[in-house]
Amino acid sequence: MANPTYQLLQFETLRGWDVDDHQAALDVYVSTCGDMDDPIWASLCQFAKSGPDPKEFFERFFTPVLIDDGKDALFTGYFEPELRGSRTRGGRYQYPLYRMPSDLSAPWLTRREIEETDALGGQGLEIVWIDDPVDVFFLQVQGSGRVRLNTGGMIRVGYAGANGREYSSVGLELVNRGEFQAHQVSADVIRDWVRDNGDAGRELLWINDSYVFFREVNEVPPDKGPLGAMNRSVTPMRTVAIDPAYVPYGAPVWIEKDGADPLDRLMIAQDTGSAIRGAQRADIFFGTGDLAGREAGKIKDGGRMVVLMPIQAAYAMLPDIIE
Repeated sequence: MANPTYQLLQFETLRGWDVDDHQAALDVYVSTCGDMDDPIWASLCQFAKSGPDPKEFFERFFTPVLIDDGKDALFTGYFEPELRGSRTRGGRYQYPLYRMPSDLSAPWLTRREIEETDALGGQGLEIVWIDDPVDVFFLQVQGSGRVRLNTGGMIRVGYAGANGREYSSVGLELVNRGEFQAHQVSADVIRDWVRDNGDAGRELLWINDSYVFFREVNEVPPDKGPLGAMNRSVTPMRTVAIDPAYVPYGAPVWIEKDGADPLDRLMIAQDTGSAIRGAQRADIFFGTGDLAGREAGKIKDGGRMVVLMPIQAAYAMLPDIIE
């Protein structure tokens, strides 16, 4: 990890700060701030739950801090997929979501080795059978999702662990092969290419050695978002996944995303992901289902991310702070 630098900013320098819905951000902040153990954060959480004026709360008790590790900012989007499945194998339902094996060691078998040899078959680890192997792959990339059962009803699955292998981007692989230009690649493009190319499509998915295992999380109500890294439901367009090496879980984070559809918004750092690395790397949660997935897939933009730190904590970073 590069040695980061910290720059204190003023709220008036945050693009669009005055026109955001600070109450919406405060509601999401309150949903997870009670899980922050540091006494400074705990006292702020207690006051936040008393119903203060939201904009005044953030401006009075926090300082905007720009954390820089020398890498350009990158914003992407993620979502909760909704798949079709069955509790039993049969017909079109041939592709399992697996629980974590009890004897897993890291690093373990690669994605290719697991699928080519049926390494997990016959152990009773199947949670549900899905009708599309590409949907299974993208669910593993997202880390959580909902499965609509063929018998009616729905289950939710969440990340339980992985095989300890490095994640590789199949989209980048298609760009490197000259199949597409970078701006053309999206989840739908990858999905269509895999389906249209038979064995070559399967081989493409196998370049990603990482393999994810799941657990059922049906204690989360259907009207709530999936569980994030803080084991709490995440909120569309207010939850952001960050690198916890730089940003504390539960911290308010001001997003200034550039691109075709700029976004200035106060979000809460409630999640992370294997591809989220760096002080200026963030993944915005767009919601559940195909529409959310299409919107999330469009996002690959620069900008900047500013962490709102408690005033005492911000000044405790001295002498690393740049005034």
